[in-house]
Amino acid sequence: MKNTEGGENPHRSRRPQTDNGKPWKLPLGMEILFEDEDLIVVFKPAGLLSVAASGQRDRTAYWVLNEYLRRRGKRQQVAVVHRLDRDTSGVMVFAKSGAMKKALMDNWDALVVERRYVAVVEGRIDEPEGVIDLPLMEDPKGRMLVAPPGRGLRALTRWRLLRSGSRYSLLSLELETGRRNQIRVHCAAIGHPVAGDEKYGARTNPLRRLGLHAECLVFRHPRTQAVLDYTVPPPAAFTSAKLYT
Repeated sequence: MKNTEGGENPHRSRRPQTDNGKPWKLPLGMEILFEDEDLIVVFKPAGLLSVAASGQRDRTAYWVLNEYLRRRGKRQQVAVVHRLDRDTSGVMVFAKSGAMKKALMDNWDALVVERRYVAVVEGRIDEPEGVIDLPLMEDPKGRMLVAPPGRGLRALTRWRLLRSGSRYSLLSLELETGRRNQIRVHCAAIGHPVAGDEKYGARTNPLRRLGLHAECLVFRHPRTQAVLDYTVPPPAAFTSAKLYT
């Protein structure tokens, strides 16, 4: 796991500030990439809930981090700033106080410099890049979908082709907006659902998991104004040559 530098800002954090620059390993496959008195940046593996659901209180990223703080004698608890789906891996941020959670959530769009994902999608794509600009809305059952004209909230995703084969393509996707399930719905809407995403129309599951990974998050620290820049490459299975033959 590594950090991208991406610029000459002297306040940019270029490496994990834990254990001589190496990520701090936690239970259930989690790793701490950065920590200070305000927040924690982590890697969350696929298969782990961000927060409790369906009674699984002791197998969530939230629980692991609170146990980590408790074992260090800290009385504080983390607060969820944003979420990744259970089967999505990648970079996440947790606040260490209610005030920091509010500072991050109230100014999230202004603070975030870049949010980049990698996705294995079904079907062959030949175009080198594109933009998906389709509004999204939630149906009565809580499922996100493309909104009809004049309804919903604007959602904008920029994508770039990394690899393409006869059955699957590998995309790098950058979010201009952060709607729930945005990438999953947008990819399905253009006829290339994320592999393993049965909820949004995928017919195959070659990775035995959702083919979506939150690769990069760059944001400005609300208190220090440092630019925190963390990148975790996708699993090797995402880039395996046999997927794209």
